[in-house]
Amino acid sequence: MRIEYFQLIDEIAEIRPEDGLIRTRATIPQESTIFEGHFPGHPLMPGVLLVESMAQTSGYLVLTVNKFDRMPFLAGVRDAKFRTFVVPGDVLDLEARMEHDGSGYAMTEASVKRDGKAICDARLTFRVMPFPTPDFRTLMTENALRLGYPEELVT
Repeated sequence: MRIEYFQLIDEIAEIRPEDGLIRTRATIPQESTIFEGHFPGHPLMPGVLLVESMAQTSGYLVLTVNKFDRMPFLAGVRDAKFRTFVVPGDVLDLEARMEHDGSGYAMTEASVKRDGKAICDARLTFRVMPFPTPDFRTLMTENALRLGYPEELVT
């Protein structure tokens, strides 16, 4: 996890486009400037960043379903529930399942677990649009491959 670059997942562990499913993994860094303010002496991963990690996981699923031809932009978060805290060093397992893709929108159900136990979940809505520039598509493709995305799904 590279919080300072807003890259909140470390690897794509599994992707099954035919089932509308993706699983990713992230390790919370031991140190980050975020923990200096959230909270001094009691570092906790901010809930908004947990939502963003679910959005990034879901985003790679939406990219897959759209064959990297269109880009998902987070448009809504519904029914977000937080059950426990996340601290530096925690290893998180994230999962997203496609609920809907079409008419310029996609919806996913996403969750975060630690050691098989629920941490948080939400329903996410994305606006799916053409990439703003060809370079942006290239950047997203490079990021996906760096995370272990199957190359045959990009081309």
